[in-house]
Formats: sequence, C-alpha cells, structure tokens
Amino acid sequence: MTVETHLPPERQAWRAMLALSLGFFVSLLDQSMVAVALPNLQRDLDAGVNQAMWVSASYLLAAVVPLLFAGRLGDVLGQRRMFCLGVAIFGVGAMVCAIAPQVEVLIAARAVQGVGASLQMPQSMSVINRIFARERRGRALGVWGVIGSIAALVGPLAGGFLVGNFGWQAAFWVHIPFVVLAIVLALLWVPELPTTAQSIDAPSAVVSLIALA
Repeated sequence: MTVETHLPPERQAWRAMLALSLGFFVSLLDQSMVAVALPNLQRDLDAGVNQAMWVSASYLLAAVVPLLFAGRLGDVLGQRRMFCLGVAIFGVGAMVCAIAPQVEVLIAARAVQGVGASLQMPQSMSVINRIFARERRGRALGVWGVIGSIAALVGPLAGGFLVGNFGWQAAFWVHIPFVVLAIVLALLWVPELPTTAQSIDAPSAVVSLIALA
C-alpha cells in the first residue's frame, strides 16, 4: 500500500505522468500510422499480403506476450529504468524499420518495437499508481487514457500526411523525437521509486509467456 506521506509534490507527479504518457502515446501512434503505411511499404518492398499482415502482427505479438513478465521486471529492477529501456528499444526498432531494405528485416524490427512497448507500458500505470494520492489517481489515469485516445485518432491523419508526402519510412522516423523526449523527461521528472520485489518466479513467467503466446 502506498504511504501517502512519501508521495512527491503533486506538480512533480503531473510532470512524471506527462513523461510516462509520451511513451504510451508513441506506442499507440505507431500502430495506427503503420496501418496507413502498409500499402506503400508493401509495394516498395515487393511484399505479399501475408508479409504485410505480419508487419502489424509481429508488433502486436511482441507487445502483448511479454506484458505480464515486463511488468514484473519493473517491480524487480525499477520502473523508471525499465520505462526508459523500453522506450529506447522501441526507438531502435523504429530506426531499423525506417531503413529496412527487405520486408523480413522490417518484420523483425517491428518485433523489436513490440518488445520495447511491452517493457515500457506497464511501468506507466504502475508509477502513476504510486506517485499520486489515492483521491487523485482516477483523474491521472483518466488523462493518461485520453492521451492514448488522442494517439489513436491522430495516427491515421498524421500517417496519411507523412506517407503521402515523404514515403512510408516517415511513419517510423517520426517516432524518434518522441522517444528522445520521453527518455529525457522521464530521467528528469519520474522519481526513482523503491523496488517492490527481489526476484522473478521463473516457472510462473514461463507459463505466462506460453499462455499468452
């Protein structure tokens, strides 16, 4: 249970929520933008329909399957650290996607992006629950959800503009400024919270990975 007297000042908590929301925002923005870019990248990379579907599916699988395990890693290794690591991995995957010479490379890089998203997303909600007073958490989580909804709405419009004017690669390059800003702001504004676990139950982790897969 959170000790209310150890909570950061509310202003700092809202700043931390903003930094965490950027990671969530770019993860959701990616999926909606890539959906718009699929016809162009399919044509340019001479990809089949099944390969084009795997460009999206590899990201979703890599993001969803390790989700429970990724959340536990934050409890053991530190949530701010895992958030920054996840956003960085997501950014590296986006860069590789943008320069991918073949669709197979693109699919693999999309999986890397998914792993990064899986590492950072559970940390956001966990940190928000720990830095806001009980009576403020509902509002903070509501704002966090609204930011995700905005990403889902903006993604197709921004994706159409970028892909139409700069090519499908722009749908990946556009993530890099968000990634850098999210990491910098997280290091500045998200407090280093005490870990809440000492180890990971390996059998349970394996079972959860298999079940979700």
